[in-house]
Amino acid sequence: MDVFRKGFSAARDGVTAAAEKTKAGVEEAASKTRDGVLYVGNKTKDSVVSSVNTVAQKTTEQANIVADTAVSGANEVAQATVDGVGNAALASGLVNPADLPQVEGEAGENQDPVQTSS
Repeated sequence: MDVFRKGFSAARDGVTAAAEKTKAGVEEAASKTRDGVLYVGNKTKDSVVSSVNTVAQKTTEQANIVADTAVSGANEVAQATVDGVGNAALASGLVNPADLPQVEGEAGENQDPVQTSS
């Protein structure tokens, strides 16, 4: 009977030791899992922030391009309007070409008396 008691005692000690090692192993695994999840979460957050900043920067650049194009177009329309009004005034006789100030570079009377820019 003593043999059985010693055998069961040894088995109990073995089960207890195994349970303690299993508990420690599970705690370590849980800790590493937690660290891994936090790491992935932080990397994902950083990636999302970076992506949002990139999109915002590209949007700003595109908006500036559109604004510059609009301003350039408006300037061209305004210049064409001024040129058209000047030509209409000359053609209608409201303005005498001789009364217009001479612009540097004008060499003859064959040139358009209204200054245009390109």
